[in-house]
Amino acid sequence: MPRPVVLVPHDPAWAARAEGLIAELDAAGPGVFGAVHHMGSTAIPGLAAKPVIDLLAEVEALEALEGVRGALAGLGWRWRGENGLVGRRYFTRDDPATGTRVAHLHVYASGDPAIAWHLAFRDRLRAEPATAGAYAQEKARCAALHPDDSAAYAACKQAWTDGVAAEAVRGWMGR
Repeated sequence: MPRPVVLVPHDPAWAARAEGLIAELDAAGPGVFGAVHHMGSTAIPGLAAKPVIDLLAEVEALEALEGVRGALAGLGWRWRGENGLVGRRYFTRDDPATGTRVAHLHVYASGDPAIAWHLAFRDRLRAEPATAGAYAQEKARCAALHPDDSAAYAACKQAWTDGVAAEAVRGWMGR
């Protein structure tokens, strides 16, 4: 179901919310998650974003999630399977009072190239204010074109993000 696209100014509280969600995940699945990272636009200081925290979790094997799915559901995480991306396991979390989406959890097996893609993209935007500014313009353009369809919004900006991420991964892998 399409969701509206609402970009809001950066909220410094997003980092603390991400840390709280990460602590909950670690408590729900002790030893399952090798690392959990705050990624996406809410992880970039100063960048306007949809107010939805994106987390990336690494596990030794995706099958390890089976043992914690119940605990994650108890925290409000809804299992979405691969949700269109082979090798990923995806969960969403909505505010129980309003139904508003508050977080996404993307889980990959350690070593999956998508991990480097997401983290290199995040790190490049954090390190390069001009690139983050260009991304802000692309996000605003796509939000104006697709204000009522988050999937179309994501597709609109994909070529831009893929290009920047590909460059970032080359530099990130070389460090």
